[in-house]
Amino acid sequence: MSRLRLSIKARRNIYGYAFVFPALLFFAVFVLIPLIMSLVLSFYKTDMFFMNMEAIGFDNFKRVFHDSLFWKAICNILLYTVMAVPLNVLISLLFAALVNSKVKGSKIFRVLFYLPSITSTVAASIVWLWLMNPAYGLLNNILRVFNLPEATWLTHSNTALISVTLITVWQGVGGNMIIFLAALQNVPTQLYEAAKIDGAGTLRIFVRITVPMLAPTMYFILTMTLIGAFQLYDQVYVLTSGGPANSTLTPVYLIWQNSFGENAGPQAGYAAAQAFVLFVIIMVVTVIVRRFDTDSSAGKDKKPKKAKRLKEAAV
Repeated sequence: MSRLRLSIKARRNIYGYAFVFPALLFFAVFVLIPLIMSLVLSFYKTDMFFMNMEAIGFDNFKRVFHDSLFWKAICNILLYTVMAVPLNVLISLLFAALVNSKVKGSKIFRVLFYLPSITSTVAASIVWLWLMNPAYGLLNNILRVFNLPEATWLTHSNTALISVTLITVWQGVGGNMIIFLAALQNVPTQLYEAAKIDGAGTLRIFVRITVPMLAPTMYFILTMTLIGAFQLYDQVYVLTSGGPANSTLTPVYLIWQNSFGENAGPQAGYAAAQAFVLFVIIMVVTVIVRRFDTDSSAGKDKKPKKAKRLKEAAV
C-alpha cells in the first residue's frame, strides 16, 4: 500500500513538473539567460553585435553614477510615478465600484472603461499626438470655442510630462479596474447588509468596508503599477522622444538610445549597466512598498476578527 501511495505521489509530481516545465523554459530562455548575459555585458565596452569587446571592469557602473542625463531620467520617472500611480489606482477603484453597482448601463461602462487597455499603445499614442497638437489639435480647438487659453501639451517642458501621465493613466486604468471588480465581487454581501441596517451611508460603507476588504488587491495593483511606471517607454518614444529639453526622458528610453539609437556606438555595455542600476532602484521601491504592506498586515492581526471589526466601523 505504501509503495502504491509513493507511486501515486511520484506520478503527481511528474505531472506537476510537466505542466510547469514550459513556463520554466520560457522564463529561462527569455528572462534568466538574457539577464545573466546583460550582467556579463555590463563589464565590457562593446556594441550590440559584440564586436571588439573590451573588459573594463566596473567602469560602466562608475559612469552611470556620474551621468547627469541618467539621473535626470530617474528624476523624471520618479515625478511621473508620483503623479501616475495614485491616479491610476484611485480612478480604477472608482470605475470598478461604478460598474459593480446596479446602475443602468453598467455593462456598457465596463466596455468603455476597459477598451483603452486593449488598444495598441502606439496607435493610441499617435491619436493623442494629433489630439494634443498645439496648432490643429482637437483639444485646443475645443479650448478656442470656449475662449480659454490654449495648452502647450506635449510641446513645452512644463506640460509634456503631465500630458504623458494623463495618456498613460487613461490607457492603464481599464486593466486594474477588472482586477478591482473581481475583488469587489468577492466581498461578503452580509457586511454591506449589516452596515445598511445600522444606518451607514454609501460613502461610509465604501471607506470603512470596501477599501479595507480590497487591501490585498490594492497592494498587488500598487506594486505592479509602480513597476510598470518605472518601465515607461512606448508613449515617450511615440509622443515626445524624451523631449522637450529632456523633460520626458525616462531610464528605459535612455537605455534604448544607448543600445539601438542612431549614435549608440559601443555603448551596449554601458546600457546594460544602466539597466541593472534601474533594476536595483525598482527592487528597492518594491521592497519599501512590501514593507509598508507587511507592517499594516501585522497591525491588523492584533485587532479583532476582520468581519466583526468592519461591521462595527461602518456604524
